[in-house]
Amino acid sequence: METEFYESYEGLRSALDASGVVGVWDWDIVRRTARYDRGAAFLLALDPGLAGQSLHGDTAMVGIHPEDREWLKTGYQRALHGGGLFLSEYRVILPSMGTRWLLSRGRIYQDELGRPVRCKGILIDITDTREDSRGYLARTEARSEHPLDRAATLLLDARKAIDEVGGEGQSHLRVVLDLALFEVGAHLARRARH
Repeated sequence: METEFYESYEGLRSALDASGVVGVWDWDIVRRTARYDRGAAFLLALDPGLAGQSLHGDTAMVGIHPEDREWLKTGYQRALHGGGLFLSEYRVILPSMGTRWLLSRGRIYQDELGRPVRCKGILIDITDTREDSRGYLARTEARSEHPLDRAATLLLDARKAIDEVGGEGQSHLRVVLDLALFEVGAHLARRARH
């Protein structure tokens, strides 16, 4: 039984790696810090060893393409004040892999006074699907939330719950959820481009 689980998990992990889901991020807006899993730390901070650590300022964004940093910062600042869901596509430069395109899908959470306090989301490598060289950041209105936006939010919540449970089988469940997040993210990216 354990061998079957391992083989199944390895197959899912391979599929997930091949599909492009690369990371999860969590920004504490109040403290101005970011926390990444290993994949996001590798892409955004250029060091997977920084996973789980509180990163500040440019340390958290050193991997982002220099031409994309300013418009991305400006776009995020505008999105923060509106709250809700957002999508962005931008480039990172990796010493070992060159320029890669990422889709970042996240949700901005606000306190009871409407101030942004936290932002969580996923990163997907979409380099192979890119046809042009322009990035974007789009915010969606909560009232007109598309079913795929709700699905992504629920999958992110499920991933967090699985992380809290821990124990045997957690890795397998995370891979399944990450694979589902990739598929939903890919559909959201196609929808945002049209």
